[in-house]
Amino acid sequence: MEDCLSASECTVTFVPESSQVLFNGAGRPRSRCDMFWKDEYGCNRVVLLCLGLLNITLLIIAVVLGINCVSAQQISYPNSHPASVQLMNELKHLLSNHSDVMKAEQEARNELKQATKKHAKLKVKIDKQRTVNDCYQRQLESLRKERKHLQANVTTLEGTCGKCPQEWKFFNNSCYFFSLTQKKTWMASRDYCISYGGNLVVIDDQNEQSYVSHIIKSWYSGVWIGLTDMTSEGKWLWINNVTELEQRYWIPGQPDNSGHCAVTISSPTAPWQTRYSENCRTLFVWICEMAPK
Repeated sequence: MEDCLSASECTVTFVPESSQVLFNGAGRPRSRCDMFWKDEYGCNRVVLLCLGLLNITLLIIAVVLGINCVSAQQISYPNSHPASVQLMNELKHLLSNHSDVMKAEQEARNELKQATKKHAKLKVKIDKQRTVNDCYQRQLESLRKERKHLQANVTTLEGTCGKCPQEWKFFNNSCYFFSLTQKKTWMASRDYCISYGGNLVVIDDQNEQSYVSHIIKSWYSGVWIGLTDMTSEGKWLWINNVTELEQRYWIPGQPDNSGHCAVTISSPTAPWQTRYSENCRTLFVWICEMAPK
């Protein structure tokens, strides 16, 4: 290719896409700029214009997108904010509940520990009490065996000895004879009792006093008992030489000087004031007492 004399003459445009080549008036090929623009700088202005339009378009697009983003944020933020606040509140509530649960768990562990200690102490006490109860149970069983043995011995004794004669009553380890119809003097009554191996009754406790009073409740005239002051006047002795010191068993005003032998009666109104002194020759029923044979 030969050298071009000027810039206008050297301007050549190759258009690979087209198979047709256009030439200018001088016989040289023409560019696309030559076809659309008259001056040589027209092609540069087109490029600048296109770039400017592109920038303006991009700016408009950016503004529109910015406005849409702001609108979207303004629309979505008020709706999402209460939900976020609710989630935060629920989270705080769960954390608070978790703290309370942990505290309650620790308290429960402490109570369980205390209860375990109390249970251990109670178990020790129960074991000790069980040991004591076992000891008491063995003692009780031993006492039951001993009672059974004693009952067997009593049955044996009752079968061989310890019996009262016929028409005599057994009470408090003694045999008693109550004369229901016969009457004798004090000495004759005593002789009768001695003939059976006993003597006139000696009342030396409240149980015996109640028993005798109960038996003779219908014998209001009186019954001879083994009490007299014949040995020493004014000093009343039982036939076993025991001095009578209980004044409460005498009827008020007794004993007097009417006799030297004691008689007892039944007194429902004053069951302890049943004795008075009587002439020893008077005839009364009597009570004998002796040990079982």
